[in-house]
Amino acid sequence: MAGGGRGSGRPAKKKSPTKGTGGNVRRGLEGKGATPPAHMRHWYKDKARTQRVEREERTGKSASSRPLARAKRGEDAPEYIGGRNPVVEALRAGVPASTLYVATRIDSDDRVKESMRIAADRGIAMLEVGREKLDRLTEGGIHQGLALQIPPYDYAHPDDLVAIAQDAAEVPLIVALDGVTDPRNLGAIARSATAFGAHGLVVPSRRSAGVTGGAWKTSAGTLATLTVARAANLTATLREYREAGLFVIGLDGEGTVDLADANLLDGPLVVVVGSEGKGLSRLVREACDLVVRIPMNAAAESLNAGVAAGIALYEVSRHRKR
Repeated sequence: MAGGGRGSGRPAKKKSPTKGTGGNVRRGLEGKGATPPAHMRHWYKDKARTQRVEREERTGKSASSRPLARAKRGEDAPEYIGGRNPVVEALRAGVPASTLYVATRIDSDDRVKESMRIAADRGIAMLEVGREKLDRLTEGGIHQGLALQIPPYDYAHPDDLVAIAQDAAEVPLIVALDGVTDPRNLGAIARSATAFGAHGLVVPSRRSAGVTGGAWKTSAGTLATLTVARAANLTATLREYREAGLFVIGLDGEGTVDLADANLLDGPLVVVVGSEGKGLSRLVREACDLVVRIPMNAAAESLNAGVAAGIALYEVSRHRKR
């Protein structure tokens, strides 16, 4: 039989003895013990945190890449304003606030210093917290290491807005929102309403944006001086305004009259702003004395609710100055 090995008839060749390792291999296989828990690995934590802080300060964005889960906010839950400019503007405007949250090891600038000074002068509590907590408070928004806690908004009654105008001996100008669900639009409308002399806003209690942290942020502090009322039924409220002698005009792309040609703008007035997509609801449209449109090029199908309100309020202001 060809070949060697078993059954070949030849004796097997003996292997020469190998040199021992002195137990080093066995000791190497034993390992170095269990991996230390996260709180003991300070070198990794500090390095990751430093990189995250540097990245957030460089881009101005939150280090969290995943959107945080939004818990259902109760009526009595506080709101939070995040971001250095919004926070300092809110404090300058005297927005009621309870706590100023400042990130640990924050890269301080003039806005941070002014926010802390105003908070100290007004007796607002200041807490130093980690950026993870700020991410949770602002629901993943851009906070830049600064957040302001404000109490739930205390809404007025719709009748109070007429009383404000009467006390000031002025012709009433009220803005009502129909189906505007974005708090940023509410904040932008509040800013325009303040700029052009409106006496307040009316928002429905259901299916509408309210005075939240996002609205405070967009309003640039003007919500601190503008009264917002809440109506249980917007259609009924508009009818009551009409019975009190106010004219009600609605803004809608399918209006019958151009805004500039409306002859009611210099009288006691309620301007109703509909949503960008659906415009005015049927019942609200029926409650209006007049539905007007803002003329625009055909290429633009509609205007943002905040932009439309700003144009309308400017036109009302222009008519009244005549």
